[in-house]
Amino acid sequence: MRLLAPKLLTEFAGTFVFLSVIGLAGQAGPFGPLAVGLSLMAMVYMGGHVSGAHYNPAVSFGLFLRRIIPAQTMLAYWVVQLIAGVVAFVFAHAISGRATGIHPSVGWAAALGTEIVFTAALVLVVLNVAATKQTAGNSFYGLAIGMTVAAGAFVAGPLSGAAFNPAVGIGAIVSSAAFGSGSWSDLWLYLVGPLVGAVCAAGIHHVQTPASATVEPEKSEATRATT
Repeated sequence: MRLLAPKLLTEFAGTFVFLSVIGLAGQAGPFGPLAVGLSLMAMVYMGGHVSGAHYNPAVSFGLFLRRIIPAQTMLAYWVVQLIAGVVAFVFAHAISGRATGIHPSVGWAAALGTEIVFTAALVLVVLNVAATKQTAGNSFYGLAIGMTVAAGAFVAGPLSGAAFNPAVGIGAIVSSAAFGSGSWSDLWLYLVGPLVGAVCAAGIHHVQTPASATVEPEKSEATRATT
């Protein structure tokens, strides 16, 4: 547990900062998605060598499916990420006076498909730049991950809300329900979509990269975690 504590603290801090930016990004206008991507990039470089810088239960799930982290690490990360997500959106409301919610502007099938596809893209990038021997030790993993989220936020934000992350969905919906007039009815979309996307990404990576070509469990520079 002593070895896990610094990793959980890093996951909390990184998730909190990243999701606080998401909660405040609306005030950046058209540059909001860029702010989100840049904040994730910075937090990935901040915490990659400590916790793996997941900041997203879907990313942790994808790494678990590829046997990079064990189940107990994934579950511990999930707890911290979800708590940090709620705290981040509460903080964003406290300093801005706005309850940032999330909801789709298209039908549920289109929104679900959007969340699945762009979460799969994110997790697949993480797996390829941070959990594959051929790219081990690279210095571009943070840029690749952050820009994937920024690109997704630009094009998918007007459709599904661009969560790609259960911690975003839960944090935003809890905040909007507590401080505004938000509804819980869309919560399932931001849980099912990202987790299914992670499964798709893990399946693609399995075909791309045989088990012998993945990094040793909990050894990757940007996805290292331990119990």
